[in-house]
Parts: sequence; C-alpha cells; structure tokens
Amino acid sequence: MLEPSRSADPARSAQTADALRRARAGRRVELDDATAMLEAEGAHFDELCRLAASVRDRGLHDAGQPGVITYSRKVFVPLTTLCRDRCHYCVFVDTPGQLLKKNKPAYMSPAQVLQVVRQGAAMGCKEALLTLGDRPEDRWPEARAWLDEHGFASTLDYVAHIARLITTETGMLVHLNPGVMSADELRMLRPTAPSMGMMLETTSRRLYDEPGQVHYGSPDKDPDVRLAVIEDAGRQRVPFTTGILVGIGETIADRAASLIALRDTHERHGHVQEVIVQNFRAKPRTAMQDAADADLREYVAAVAVARLVMGPHMRIQVPPNLSDATEFALLVGAGADDWGGVSPLTADHVNPERPWPHLDDLAARTAELGFTLRERLTAHPEYVGDAETWLDPAMRAPVAALADPETGLARTTSVQNSTESAAGVAPKLDSGRDGADLWSTARPAAAHGVRRLAERAADDPATLDDAEWTTLLEATGDDLDALTATADDVRRYTVGEAVTLVVNRNLTSSGLRARPGTDPAEFDLADAQAIAADAADLGATEICVQGLIPADEPAAYIELVRALRAGAGGIHLHAYRPQDVWDLADRTGLGLDGALHRLREAGVDTVPGTGVKVLSERVRAVVAPGDLEIDRWVEAITAAHRVGFRSTSVLFYGHVETAAERVAHLRTIRGIQEQTGGFTEFVPIPLPGPAGGVPLVEGRAAVDEHRAMVAVSRLLLSGSIPHIQIPWTRVGRPVAAVLLRSGGDDLGGTLLDGRVKPEAGIERGLELPVADAARLVAPLFRPFRLRTTDYRLAEGGEVR
Repeated sequence: MLEPSRSADPARSAQTADALRRARAGRRVELDDATAMLEAEGAHFDELCRLAASVRDRGLHDAGQPGVITYSRKVFVPLTTLCRDRCHYCVFVDTPGQLLKKNKPAYMSPAQVLQVVRQGAAMGCKEALLTLGDRPEDRWPEARAWLDEHGFASTLDYVAHIARLITTETGMLVHLNPGVMSADELRMLRPTAPSMGMMLETTSRRLYDEPGQVHYGSPDKDPDVRLAVIEDAGRQRVPFTTGILVGIGETIADRAASLIALRDTHERHGHVQEVIVQNFRAKPRTAMQDAADADLREYVAAVAVARLVMGPHMRIQVPPNLSDATEFALLVGAGADDWGGVSPLTADHVNPERPWPHLDDLAARTAELGFTLRERLTAHPEYVGDAETWLDPAMRAPVAALADPETGLARTTSVQNSTESAAGVAPKLDSGRDGADLWSTARPAAAHGVRRLAERAADDPATLDDAEWTTLLEATGDDLDALTATADDVRRYTVGEAVTLVVNRNLTSSGLRARPGTDPAEFDLADAQAIAADAADLGATEICVQGLIPADEPAAYIELVRALRAGAGGIHLHAYRPQDVWDLADRTGLGLDGALHRLREAGVDTVPGTGVKVLSERVRAVVAPGDLEIDRWVEAITAAHRVGFRSTSVLFYGHVETAAERVAHLRTIRGIQEQTGGFTEFVPIPLPGPAGGVPLVEGRAAVDEHRAMVAVSRLLLSGSIPHIQIPWTRVGRPVAAVLLRSGGDDLGGTLLDGRVKPEAGIERGLELPVADAARLVAPLFRPFRLRTTDYRLAEGGEVR
C-alpha cells in the first residue's frame, strides 16, 4: 500500500494540476510538466495513473493487442562478472581475487554457456540475455590474458562469437547487454543479435562527477557517453532497450530530464523499443547497502510519467521480481505493459536476491488485473514486422522462425519445434577459436568418459540413459572431482551463488494428544498455540509439521493447523506428509482431495514431500514397510500440487537400493515435476546417517558418496527442480560445506528447539543458528541469505 500523501504545497499542487490538464488535452509533455507530474500526490496522483493507463490502453488497441501485457521467456547468461566500473550499488561484479576464491572463471566458456542455453531452450525460452561488465580488459590484466589466450581482440569480440554460437547451436535469439559500445562495435554486433540494450539510468552529472556518489569512478556511467551510445544505436538501426533507475540519489528533475532525453533520441531514430522503469533495491556488501529502497509512490509516478512522456506506442517495462506481487496493480494501473525478461531456469544475476515469479503465477496475477500475458521476442513486434529496416540479414531467418507471422509476438511453440535446425542461420565457428570440446572449463584431469558424460548431463539431462547416470553416481577420484565441478557450474549459472536457509521449527504431530501425559514430546492444542507464538517470537518464519497422529487419538490434523494459526497467524505452515494426509482422508471420510482442500482452508501453505525413502516397492519392503505405498505417495503428492500446494521432494539413500533405483527415483520426481511444477527443492538424505550407510562403490569414503549423490541430483534435476538442499543434520556441518561446492545451494532450516515443549520436534537438539550457518558459508565466498519457505528473500534476510 502507498503511504499517505505529504502535506500538499499549494503552488506545487497547482503546477501538477496544470501539467495534468495539458497532458489530458493531448499536449506534448515537456520537462517542466514531467517534473510537476512526478511530484503528484493525493487526487492528482490518482488522476496521473488513470491518465497513463488510458494512454497505454489506446496504444495497445492501436497495435492490435488490446488487454495484452508482454514478457520474454529468457535465460540469463552472465558472460563475465569482471568490470572496469565501480558502481556503488552493484553486486554483479567480481574482482579477479574474488573469482579465484570462488573457483569461478574469468569468462564463461562456450561449453558453460551452451549448458545453460540448451536447458533454457528445452524449457521454451527463446531469448538468451548476455549480461557482463564493461570492458574488463581495460582494468584487469587477468581479463586481457584470458582474451589473448583464447584469441579474442576484446570482450565485445567474444560477445559476438558467443551470440553466433547460441543461435547456431540452439536457434535462440540473443539480446546483448554489454554496456558502452562505439558505433563501430554496434555495427559489428548487429549481425549477431536482433536487439541490444543499455540502461541510461540517469542524466544526472552530479551522480557521476561528485566523489561519493553512485557513479563516481565508473567511466561507463558518464551520462553523456551513455546517451551517445543510445543515439548511435539509433543510427545503426538497432532495436534498443533502455530505461531509468529510480532512487539512486537523482532528483525529481533528473528523473524528468532522463525521460525527456530518451524520448528525444527515439523521435530522431525510432529505435527505442521499450523503456524500463526500474526501482532501486539496496544490496548488501555495497556502498549503498544502508540506503532506502526507491519510494513506492515515487516509483509508480515515474512509471506513469514515463508512459505520458513516451506516448501510447512505447512499451513501458517494470521488472516483476523487483516489486512485491501486491504492488503489481499499482504498476499496471500506472501504464506499464511489459514485464521484461522472466526466466524459468536462471536467477536474475544482477538482482540475485529477488527471484523471478513463477510464470504461471505471473500469468495468474496479470489475469487478475484484467490483462492477458503474452510472450514476445527480444525484438518487439513493430521491429519484427519491419525486418528489412531493423534486422540485419543474418538475423531475419532466426527471428522469423520464432515469430508469430500475424502478431510479431513469439510463437507458442518451443524453439526446437519452431525450427528444424538453426545450423544454417549463422556462420559456423572458426575451429581455431573454439578448440576441442568448446574449451571445457579447466578441471582436474579426468577420464574423458566421465567428464563428457557430466557435460552432456549439464547440456541436456534427457540424453543420458540409466547406465550413464549410474556411471556418474559411481565416479571416484578425478572423475568425481570433474563431476562435482560440472554440477557446481550448473548451480552457479542457473540458481546463482547464494546459499540460503529458512528460520524454522519442527513440530512432530505424532505427539498430539487430547490430554498429554508425562512424556515431554506430547502436547495438546493449547501447547501447539503456545509453540507457534514462541517460534514467531524467536524469529521463525516457518513451522514444519509432520507425523501420524496415533490411531487411538482424534485425527485432529485440521484442529492442529488452526491452533498453530491462532498462535502465529502470519507464520508459514509447512504441514503434513502424503502419509499424514491419507490418514486424515481415510479416518474422516473426506477423501484425498477433500482432505487437501480442508487443510488449505485451515491455513496450510505448503506440504513436505517426505514419508518415502526410495520410490521402489522392493526397497520399501526391506527398509520401511510401514511407509506409505509408492503409488499412494505419488497420488497424494500430485494431488497436493494440483490443488495449489508446493512441496519438497526427497531421496533417502545408502541402504539396500541400487544405483539404478536411485536413478529411477530421480526420474520419477522429475516426471512429476514436469506434470505439476509443484516441487520447490530436492533433498538427497543419507540413510542411516553420517557414516554414509552402504556405499555404491566399495571403499569409497562417505563424503564422496554424498558428493556424487548431490552432483547427480543437481544434473539430473536441472531445469526442473531449481534447489538442491543439503541435509546438514545427517552429514554434519563440515561435510555440508563440501556439498555446497558439489551443486548444493540450500541448507534447509535452523530447526529451532524453542522454549515451549522443545522435545516436540523430531530433530530436537540439532539447531543451526543463523550465525553458525553464516560462519559455515563464509569460506565459500558466496552470499548467505535467509529465505522464506518458497525461496523468496525473508525480511531482513541479507545476512552478508
């Protein structure tokens, strides 16, 4: 919600009213009027938004797309995180020393790029966004050395090579975002991509010239230089994306001047295809980490004024991951009509603390606002429709293969279905440049068999058969090192660098009694309410509840949920395994769907996907005959997903199961995910414990058993289930740190015991305080964040 307006200044209010009157009459918005409207408050603010929305709607009608909001399904490729600039709000960049500590290459290799892009193509992505630091070779000798070693004159020369490679190998279209470019460089890059982009951010010279300001010491953030690039892009007929950044210290007048400058260059050349209005979000470990986020009222006003300045036929983009979903109505109500690029696979590596919304959720929220979500290409329909003017001849066939011929938006088919092969689209690569294996990342020496299998798995998990996955699960020595390095690369370039943890408490519902006795693990509904209140008071954002309520007690699963809600209304309830849900369904006569709907109505948010060891009846009969039958577990978890619950997924390994049975389990989990999209994470859990159980490879150390299992989980589930959780309670803290280098990205929960009935949690005594988790992660040189159950950033979740 917006904060109440400040006390209105009569003179300013009159200026705003006059500006709105002229805009309503269709007058061109000039600098003074734009400035006045950016300061709109109260009724004037509401009128500003209504006017902007009506202008947007007129433009959509003229374009033949009434009621449509667009987005691009993309993969985010951070080609290099080295940069010569020193922006005070950026966490994207690394120094060479930081890269060394992270065991991260100076540039992504072609193989690493294709591993990400091919997975994206398989998920229906049509855009590969190449983002990188500005001209790192001008600052860092390590960047210059890498380019020289691989035969490239510059970073932009390598960008061109990678862009051609992506389209040649996958048919996907590349959007280039490489920073400042000269006219010659724009001309050189035009045949490799149908669109390019660079944020103007602001025209404020103060932010660039004054020591201590956000752009001081960053040569590529000179506003005159950036405007010149945008101007040159117009002269070169490059469809261009640009925009402003709101809340980095610029004044209202700066904001207005920036929008006017973008309109002026677009009017000269017609090349600005969309204007992004992006809100500043403070990030840890930056000079601006303590600065306030962009004010919501000012941000929404900037969106509305951008619409009025740019007119009805410009696309106005607002990044959906930088705003809470509750704010979407304000942004759409202010004239926005594009969500920008959204990835089902990769993190937003520039804003890694802000996960993308799930595309189904984004479509649903868009529909709630009265609009239809439609996918577009990197080049917007107007430029696709006039390909002779705006697209280099080398790009016309690739774009046509993915464009709907009637609308210029994206075809509804995937890349693979839209084009039989992109091999003839772009020139074949110079073999002297790419070399053997597309420069496989430097790793410990390993037999080519395992390394090649791992890289194939990273490219496309579906191409490996069961025997090949078994080979990976049984890797040892240098082979295992190569496997885990490949898996960790996939983790890095998809979900990103962050290690996450949720602050939670376990409650074992098996201890619920109508009248508890002397057993400290027993509790009643009043105790449950107090447990929830205590957990919330201790900072927990989640309570995890699982376990069968004894048959001689009432099946009070729903009553327990209500008691927990009464104790802590805002806490996330992660409650009840499939076996528990079936127990509720059978004992109450509700049936499976009825039980799930009743739990949802009572306040359950997500469900644990536990209660199964290995999805094999043979294994269940030997290890856990009391567990739910496999087909009933599958039925329950898919039903839970269908009614809107997200869930975890697990595999308990190291007992009697074979490697083939582990692979079959992972394939089944992936198959369910392809049907429902309901799994948030996968947890490979050793059974019976830290000793590692029965090894797949005789004599292999327990830690290597775990490394192989985590790495194979990451590779086989990549592009399907994003997060691999490390069960620190089973492997111990030191080994957990090792497994975070093997493809893992999450540590699960803190498992607070609490002060009320601490024995009522199944893993009582195994707490992982936030400070301890931070110390565990620190040697990895990766950011550590507190998350919510559904992997959003928890309030105050930036630990370091």
